[in-house]
Amino acid sequence: MILTGLFLGAVLGYVLQRSRFCVTGAFRDLYMTRSARYFTPFLLAIAIQAIGVAALTGAGVIAPEAASFAPLAVIGGGLLFGVGIIMAGGCATGTYYRAGEGLIGSWVALIFYMLFAAVMKFGPLGGFTEAARARTVGDATIQETLGVSVWVPTILFSALVAVLVVRQMRASAARRAGTKSVRLPARRSGLGHYLADIPWNPWVGGVLLGLIAIAAWVLSTAAGRNGGLGITTPSAKIITFLTTGDVTLVDWSVMLVLGILVGSFIAAKLAGEFRWRVPDARTILHSAGGGVAMGVGAALAGGCTIGNSLVETSLFSYQGWVSFAAIMLGTWAAAWFFLVRPQKAAAKNRPAPVLSPAA
Repeated sequence: MILTGLFLGAVLGYVLQRSRFCVTGAFRDLYMTRSARYFTPFLLAIAIQAIGVAALTGAGVIAPEAASFAPLAVIGGGLLFGVGIIMAGGCATGTYYRAGEGLIGSWVALIFYMLFAAVMKFGPLGGFTEAARARTVGDATIQETLGVSVWVPTILFSALVAVLVVRQMRASAARRAGTKSVRLPARRSGLGHYLADIPWNPWVGGVLLGLIAIAAWVLSTAAGRNGGLGITTPSAKIITFLTTGDVTLVDWSVMLVLGILVGSFIAAKLAGEFRWRVPDARTILHSAGGGVAMGVGAALAGGCTIGNSLVETSLFSYQGWVSFAAIMLGTWAAAWFFLVRPQKAAAKNRPAPVLSPAA
């Protein structure tokens, strides 16, 4: 049954590559360009998963357990993870699917992310992580605090997302009405054209991500693992397996993350977008540092942009939503430091244009 993880991971990698769906870009663009082009579809993915998980839980198909809330670890880890994903140029899933496209910088970030996640979870710093995450407070979920059914926050959140989706789609339609689109000649006909020739709309990526997240709960439960999509722990398990040979670590979740590489590679090859790209030394150092921050931050926060910002949020856990906010703030802070600040400094130091004298 663990091979279903490999299949679903391949589907996820394919969807991410074709839709260019990356949470780092969603958070960064919201700050730098005030664009919600990917942010609102990401909220839509959360809402779709929340509805599916609530329905499946009510039917007794799955029995999700929200993570306990350790505020200091979640906030600190989330902020650090947010900084890391800007340095690395992608979040955990973004790094996986871009590595599948042949980006050497993403491979560097991925290796350091996996390594330090393993150090923090199963290695010499495992005791520190366990102690930090043991400092829990209060209830685990919003519905527990309010004493209501999970359907209450699910319906309210879904209604809010529906409003945001309608507003954004109307604004996009108005912009398209004033521009002319250029269609490139199709390389393939029929279904192949849509699967590989053209980039997918962010809405397609958001809807499919939500549906894949629901399927992950069902398939993972059938394989004996109670959980949904997850990236950090299986990444740490891969490194630990490679160093210890403990085959019990190779479970459904490990197959899932390996599948992301496979799926994104297939998508990139079919679209003619796969090629090995070697960055400069500065980018490699940033990628390595970002990978370290991602691994440490995700371990402390209890998850990454998938495990927390997508999965735990759908359970309306405090860990999920507080981590969501912390990662976003860390992303914005790092975007200012690494992207906005250098641009402003360069513009300030740029010499003024010399005007020729009037004739």
